[in-house]
Amino acid sequence: MAQTLPGALDWWARMRPEQPAVVLGGDRLSYAEYKDWSDRVAEMLEADGLQPGDRVAICSTNSLAYCALLMGIIRAGGIVNPVNFRFTPREIRELCETSEPRFTYAAPDFEANVVEAGLTPRKMAEVDALRHGELATVAHDPDPEAPVVIIATSGSTAKPKGVVFTNRSITAYAANWAVEETVSSPGSRIISLAPLNTSAGFVQLMHYTVQGCTIFMEPVFAPDAILQLLQDEKINCFGAVPTFFEAIARCPGFADADLSSIRLATAGGARVSRQLLDAYKAKGITIRQIYGQTEIGGNATMMPEHLAMDEPEKCGWGCVFMDLRVVRPDGSDCRPGEPGEIVMRSPGMMQGYWRNPEETAKVIRDGWLWSGDIGMLDERGLLTFVDRMKDLIISGGLNISAAEVERVVCEFPGVVEALAIAAPDEKFGETPLVVYHGAAEVDVAALIDHCNVNLSNYKVPRYVAFSADPLPRLATGKLSKPAVREIYARAHETMERVR
Repeated sequence: MAQTLPGALDWWARMRPEQPAVVLGGDRLSYAEYKDWSDRVAEMLEADGLQPGDRVAICSTNSLAYCALLMGIIRAGGIVNPVNFRFTPREIRELCETSEPRFTYAAPDFEANVVEAGLTPRKMAEVDALRHGELATVAHDPDPEAPVVIIATSGSTAKPKGVVFTNRSITAYAANWAVEETVSSPGSRIISLAPLNTSAGFVQLMHYTVQGCTIFMEPVFAPDAILQLLQDEKINCFGAVPTFFEAIARCPGFADADLSSIRLATAGGARVSRQLLDAYKAKGITIRQIYGQTEIGGNATMMPEHLAMDEPEKCGWGCVFMDLRVVRPDGSDCRPGEPGEIVMRSPGMMQGYWRNPEETAKVIRDGWLWSGDIGMLDERGLLTFVDRMKDLIISGGLNISAAEVERVVCEFPGVVEALAIAAPDEKFGETPLVVYHGAAEVDVAALIDHCNVNLSNYKVPRYVAFSADPLPRLATGKLSKPAVREIYARAHETMERVR
């Protein structure tokens, strides 16, 4: 099993059998237990008829059983199809119409949604029951080039696309990180706050398993609990969106907390303020800005530690095996300081979008991934992120497709046209604000009820504005998002927030 995720797990199960691989809610799963549990899961799936290349959907919050199921699917040659547990039945149905899972697993709280989406769920209790037992025999030998996961990503399209990673792409991503950032070495202790259905959650689990680290998963973000965990478990590496760092810094115990074990702290998804940088620097921690996206595997760049405090708006210059450019529409390189599209290439980037060659061809050209983001490089090659070309709202680190929100809002009776933009939010950074036009104002409470049925909670608009006039348009006839952003830039300050 050269350069495969199960192969890496096998290695650490031999080298560090007693070391915790994953810790969740105080329950610790050692590397030896992780390997044996996932082997039993793989044996069960093979016995039930899973064939290499079959998809297995999972709708659950993070759990140790979820981790064992992920690795068991991959060991048996299947492809993991994580489903966002926040999804409504409609969203689940749209996601799985493309992936066509052979099996679907659901935690009890989400079984009803899975059934309503037209799928027949298996119980996660089946996986829990395999935590202990006889050693298993798995017939399949994983292929390094085989796809292992389809991660749903919210881009500029109304429906999510499925980002495909292989065994080799994820192990290559981990190798790149290990060469550049030696602080995450075998035995390092990492906090992971992301759900396993996201690229951040899935790739972090696999990446740090490849490196032989211990991953502490927290089911919810509770600042005081995280601050205590950082100290009690002597965490070495911690990455989050800036709002999470800010929430921790506001905790009463922050001033006296011993955070000396932290060797790497990274922030992405928004700019880091000077005040936040200084608060952590006073405790000996340099927060380093990162840039990345799902399609590239996760982090594409990270600001060098010796430059991070002086130039916090910059995100680094790529990685050891990560090439980074900023280009004009014709593909020629921009001059230093000239804005252009960020393009990248690395062995850890996605294979493509699942069953979507047209969209794949748009973003992967001559081996380069075109990010859809605007950036600038300085004379040294350091990247500054400028703006998103893709129409995304990032709320609490989660991507929201504005087009998806608009599509659902426009389905409501009385709405003729609508645009969704990002409104500042103290807790989550951004939240959706919808501006709609119709013959008359609609019942906002009923509109929000409609959105709650068809959208995950974090995608539901928290501000709704009515425009008696048609929304502004570009010369091409398309709705003008820039004009709406300008008109409604401060609207949230006087509008009532929908709860």
